[in-house]
Amino acid sequence: ESRWEWRKSRIGPKYETVLNLSISPAKAIDISDSIFNKAPRQAKLLRDLVASGGPMGLSDVGKEFGYSVPSALKTKKLIYYTNIRVDRDPLDRGKYTQDFPPSLNSDQSASLKRIIQAIDDENNKVFLLNGVTGSGKTEIYLNALKYVIDNGGKGIVMVPEISLTPQVIERFESRFPNQVAVLHSGISRGEQFDQWWAIHKGQYSIVVGSRSAIFGPQPDLKLIIIDEEHEWTYKQQDTSPRYHTRDVAIKLGELTKSIVILGSATPDVVSYNAALKKGDAILRLPHRISVANDQYSGAPGISPLPNVRIVDLRAELREGNKSIFSRILYQGIKHSLDADKQIMLYINRRGSAGIVECRDCGYSIPCRKCNVTLNYHGQTGILICHYCNYRMRPPLKCSRCASPRIRYLGLGTQKVVDEVNNEFPGTIVLRWDRDTATNWAEHEKQMRRFADGEAQVLVGTQMIAKGHHFPNVALVGVLCADIGLFVPDFRAGEKAFQILCQVSGRAGRGVDQGEVVIQTYNPDHYALLAAAEQDYEQFFEKEMNLRRELSTP
Repeated sequence: ESRWEWRKSRIGPKYETVLNLSISPAKAIDISDSIFNKAPRQAKLLRDLVASGGPMGLSDVGKEFGYSVPSALKTKKLIYYTNIRVDRDPLDRGKYTQDFPPSLNSDQSASLKRIIQAIDDENNKVFLLNGVTGSGKTEIYLNALKYVIDNGGKGIVMVPEISLTPQVIERFESRFPNQVAVLHSGISRGEQFDQWWAIHKGQYSIVVGSRSAIFGPQPDLKLIIIDEEHEWTYKQQDTSPRYHTRDVAIKLGELTKSIVILGSATPDVVSYNAALKKGDAILRLPHRISVANDQYSGAPGISPLPNVRIVDLRAELREGNKSIFSRILYQGIKHSLDADKQIMLYINRRGSAGIVECRDCGYSIPCRKCNVTLNYHGQTGILICHYCNYRMRPPLKCSRCASPRIRYLGLGTQKVVDEVNNEFPGTIVLRWDRDTATNWAEHEKQMRRFADGEAQVLVGTQMIAKGHHFPNVALVGVLCADIGLFVPDFRAGEKAFQILCQVSGRAGRGVDQGEVVIQTYNPDHYALLAAAEQDYEQFFEKEMNLRRELSTP
């Protein structure tokens, strides 16, 4: 922005008025003794200034003594005022306990070795770090950053959501004390101003943030990390300039000769296809790390992925179960609560009340031209294709099985909370979505409450599925996978697979193997079957074949 824009928006350096002694400390003590009987508050302020050993903020002094006391001392020329610049730091750095690196397993060591070799060669390589959930991708990021910092370089670490930032900052600040800067829209503009200039001056080795942090003016840049690179939130599409953070990062890496690491358990199909063509750009972490082993005495072992079960909601209906919880999920919740374990219930709100589906066969009406699912618009009562604008009236019966049991899918987080309270009285339920957490501080508060065990059940949307580490979560329930599966988008299968793998990965990150229950009316869908197996290769092959057939990107 121009200087005028900064002035108009009142964004700039922050200054604070402070009090300084005009006389020596010894003389200040003598004067305080002599005036103590007549002006005890002035005497106490003089002694406090001596005890502080430096300036004291006028605002703090005014709260304790009132502003007349320092004014009187200033008139007597015992103190004077000055203005000092105050850096607005969004982090409470004193609350982080220093962390020390664990030993790496063989897969992690091999991946890190290839990254370090590329850093030494300065050949601007782009790596795709493909590891299952809980495989230790973050530890590779931390080790690569340490190597870069030890050799005089700096790095940028990107996360897809502000909700992930508190946990990521805690991890990085604990490993690199006082070396982490933060840039995202959740902090104030004044804090952004001070962080931007501190980064520009080279005061921080690492910049952590979402989307726009890629433009942080980090000098001596040698490493760019895009965590969860598949996430659509990296795309700035609402306001100008429009860009994709991943593309900007790759170009920035080219300009600065930096290494770029794209990390994900479920890579974007485009990224994976590009990496396959390069031949040597994929780093694989196929196993989840076991936390039962002592990571500080030896290489961590392998832990099984959670046990995933797909439940056919059509069968549940035929057998008389009209609850939003299948019998398997109900028993799983009851067992986990009895065992004092935590539960996460996921519901995708993006398609809420927008999809029409047959309750008997699970058929969802596609566009005749584009083969994407038609979207129901309640105000007009018609089905519309969001690609070609094809329109039709909702059918009275299913065109596949002739059943009249047509359902309008619409299930939200608050309804789920109410159902949990009804079915399991006395259970403490925490709801986490954009209605309950509108800023960075609220996201951190929600994350901290659940991590500290204040709630037994967490109900939320996509933000609970991304990258969080809650070791006490034993069960994850996906209440209706169809809502995300049949949004009107040719990427619907890919997005459903990604989110289901991610949310499944929140279970079993402690000592015990986790359980995942996916409820759906389409249990044979290729994306669900691949997600249940956490098999990216199986999904990728099927998805690429479909895209070739339909000539989609």
